[in-house]
Amino acid sequence: MNKGIMESVKDKMVGSIKGTGEVLNAAVDTVSSTLVTTIKGTGAVGTALTSTVSDVLRGAIMGTAQVGGDVGAAAKGGVVGVLKGTKEVGAETIDTVSVSARTLVKSAAEVGGDVGTVARNAVEGAISGAKQVGLNVEEAAAAAATGAIKGAGEISQQAVQQVRNAVTGVIAGVKVVVKEPFK
Repeated sequence: MNKGIMESVKDKMVGSIKGTGEVLNAAVDTVSSTLVTTIKGTGAVGTALTSTVSDVLRGAIMGTAQVGGDVGAAAKGGVVGVLKGTKEVGAETIDTVSVSARTLVKSAAEVGGDVGTVARNAVEGAISGAKQVGLNVEEAAAAAATGAIKGAGEISQQAVQQVRNAVTGVIAGVKVVVKEPFK
């Protein structure tokens, strides 16, 4: 984990939310710009990209929670930001969506947020972001739902049930199909 990136994003989120009171756009902009800068600076791909995405999103959730902001909105904006940022550097993939949702659910649990709400918002962000960057919307939704359940699996069985219930069905007009099995 890169504490520097996470702390930097956390501080940007705190400043932005305190300044505007707005969480969703703060998350989109902060996550997207940080990823673009970091990926361009390091050439992060594969595992390095995955850990960068995780650090950035963890920072976004921590910063939002620190100022009492809506972590659900931060989750949705975070996934949109990941897709926009990675598209800008040609690294957008369905895998980054899954990793994003997994990280967001785990980070939400760390700060006492509602994992079900965060998971659903991550799926909404995946749908919205996929439309904006031209990825398959159903695949992005499924990847976010599956990633969210994987993240919940690293918390507790109760979290898995909450998340599974939150991400099953139709979200933002898209039928979400969860991919089994969860490893």
